[in-house]
Amino acid sequence: MIEVTRLNGIPMIVNSDLIKLAESSPDTMLTLIHGEKLIVRESCAEIVARVLEYRAQLLAAVAARMGSPNELHRVVAMTSLNPDAPKDMPGLGSADPGKGAPLLKLEPSTR
Repeated sequence: MIEVTRLNGIPMIVNSDLIKLAESSPDTMLTLIHGEKLIVRESCAEIVARVLEYRAQLLAAVAARMGSPNELHRVVAMTSLNPDAPKDMPGLGSADPGKGAPLLKLEPSTR
């Protein structure tokens, strides 16, 4: 969930998984998957940054609960719909190359 600000200055929390489209002309309008439209003060770039930050926090929380970094890679692969993932794992990969969600690739920490 991310915090955004209505044009009248009142903050609200939006489930970022429900955002279908963000467009600015000149105000930023968020279209949710069920068709509701919200006009907010934040720019599209700021909305994207907040969504990425929120998702990174979720992954960090999962990583803190997992025993090894390999387990986190497995969770990320399952949630990213990685078209390069093994085809024998249900729900992963795409039969049509080039289609699918953008990849989120994590490299092992060198710390």
